[in-house]
Amino acid sequence: MAIYEFYCPTCREKFEQRRPMSAVNEPASCSRGHRAERVLSMFAAPRGAVATADSPAGGCCGGGACACASAN
Repeated sequence: MAIYEFYCPTCREKFEQRRPMSAVNEPASCSRGHRAERVLSMFAAPRGAVATADSPAGGCCGGGACACASAN
């Protein structure tokens, strides 16, 4: 299951829906039943966060195989 973000232009409401990736192009409705449009979701990382080889996830890029962590 993936989380997709939608926007209702009638209500000016943004909301999220969990749905299978196979249903990505199916229409969505807001809580009032209006047709909503899928929007590009944004994500954020904490400012100043640096990936390290000893981080719980194993470093950046799945184990530190790239030079991302040594960019600082």
